[in-house]
Amino acid sequence: MQPQDILPDHQNDVVANGVTVRKGSVGAFLASVRDWQDPAGSPASRAAAEADLRALLPGLHALGLFRILRARDPALQHLIDGGR
Repeated sequence: MQPQDILPDHQNDVVANGVTVRKGSVGAFLASVRDWQDPAGSPASRAAAEADLRALLPGLHALGLFRILRARDPALQHLIDGGR
């Protein structure tokens, strides 16, 4: 399967299990994880990254991403699992 089979170039989102997921959500999640885990990041940038992660999680769960992938970082996995 190719990416365009899931989301054609002209389409910007997909509905998965009743949740609208925007194109780029997985990439945004990965970028936010890097910012959230950056020990040199400011508390404000880490908080903003965490807010972005939390906003992306429902869509990524709807896609089933975390049924096949687990985070190596226990704190990130806790966040993915709905922890505070």
